[in-house]
Amino acid sequence: MSRLDSFIARMQAQRNLLNHIEETAMVAPGGVILEIGLGNGRTYDHLRERFPENRIIVFDRAVGSHPASTPAEDDLVLGDIKETIRQFAGTGVAFAHADIGTAYAEKDAKTLTWLPQSVAAALASGGIAASGLPLEDPQLEPLPLPQGIEPGRYYFYRKR
Repeated sequence: MSRLDSFIARMQAQRNLLNHIEETAMVAPGGVILEIGLGNGRTYDHLRERFPENRIIVFDRAVGSHPASTPAEDDLVLGDIKETIRQFAGTGVAFAHADIGTAYAEKDAKTLTWLPQSVAAALASGGIAASGLPLEDPQLEPLPLPQGIEPGRYYFYRKR
């Protein structure tokens, strides 16, 4: 599969999973959502559209998003995500979405030394997580992917 086709498949899986989470009301209105990795802001914009009654707090090293897809200053946490996400431990987040994989095995392996634990620490019991990287943590129960999403393309969890 070409890198372009792989990217398209990943984006379709991401969109389908986010839509599934919204359509099945897995996230209560008013619950806080963490978007881990702003990038160009496309996913943030989609979350904002699908979850209009939820506060979405976004993390990234720096702002690189389109102005129309940039969160308000109060909802933007800049800096090393490994460090900045720690402030959300124990805050009872309803939903965390992380798309910060790089496709470089050695870089992603470093991210996986802190990301699963950080997501689990931020989520409320019963909270939902979706990620482009596997979040292996004993507090996170893998959920079945919606039909049409290839296993290993995206990952889906509920905090125990």
